[in-house]
Amino acid sequence: MAELFGDLERLAADLYPYRWPILAVILIVIAGVAAFGYKRGWHRWVSMHRVPVVVVGAPLLVVAGFVAWELGSPIFINVTVEEEFPFAHKAALPEGMDMETAEMVMATMAKIEQAPMKEPMPQEMMEPKSSESSAAASPTPTTPQPKDPESEGPVKLRTGNFRDQDAFHKGSGEAAIYRAPDGGHVLRLEDLKVTNGPDLRVILTPVQAPGGRDDGMARGSVELGKLKGNRGSQNYTIPDDVDVAAQGSVVIYCKPFSVIFSIAQLEDAG
Repeated sequence: MAELFGDLERLAADLYPYRWPILAVILIVIAGVAAFGYKRGWHRWVSMHRVPVVVVGAPLLVVAGFVAWELGSPIFINVTVEEEFPFAHKAALPEGMDMETAEMVMATMAKIEQAPMKEPMPQEMMEPKSSESSAAASPTPTTPQPKDPESEGPVKLRTGNFRDQDAFHKGSGEAAIYRAPDGGHVLRLEDLKVTNGPDLRVILTPVQAPGGRDDGMARGSVELGKLKGNRGSQNYTIPDDVDVAAQGSVVIYCKPFSVIFSIAQLEDAG
C-alpha cells in the first residue's frame, strides 16, 4: 500500500507543473456531476434518507479528513529549526563577540588550513660560536608533548548542496560532515529549505546522486533520524561505526511512501 501511495505521489509530482489546468478540469467535472444529480433528483433521495446518509457519511468524512490532514498538511506547513553550530558552545567568547559571530568564525576556520608561520632567524643564531659557548647555550632536549584534541577545532570533511528532485520536491542549502574535536562526526545542515512532507528522514547513503525509490535506503545507508524541520540549520550525530569517507550523498527521504525529496551529493571539502 505504501508503494502505491509513493507511486501516486511521484505521479502527482510529474503532473505538478500542470496543476492549475488540472484543477480547472476537476472543478468543471464536479460542477457537471452536481448538475446531473440535481436533474435526476438525487437531492430528493438524500433528503428522504437523511439519517442513514449522516450515519454512514459522517464517519467517512472524519476518517477521510484525518488521513488528508496527516498526509497533506506537511506540504503546506513549514517547520523552522535553528540550531547553533555544534562546537561554538565550547569556545570562550572574546569580549564584544556574540555567539552568532563565533559560529561564523568557527565554521570559516574549519574550512581553512593554517599555513605555518615563518620567522627570520635571529642574527645571533647566524654568527658562528665556539663549541664551549654552543654547548652552554644549547637547551636541554625535552620530550614533545601530545596535542590536546580538545584544543583543536572542528574539521569539515565532506560537503554538498541540496538540489531539487523534481518539479514538486524541491530543496536547497548545504550539508556538511564535520569531525569534532573529540573524534566524533556530526552532519550539519545549513540554511536548509526543502519541501515538507510526512515523516521525512535524514539518510546518509553511499550512492552518488540516488534517483530511484530503492536508492534512498540502499545497502550501507544510515538513517540519522527524523528531519527536525524542513527549514533552518540543524545538527545530526553520526554513529561512530559509520565510514564517513564512503558516504556519497545526504538524502531527505519520505519513509512511509519511499519518496526522495532532495539530495546533497557529497564531495571532499578540500
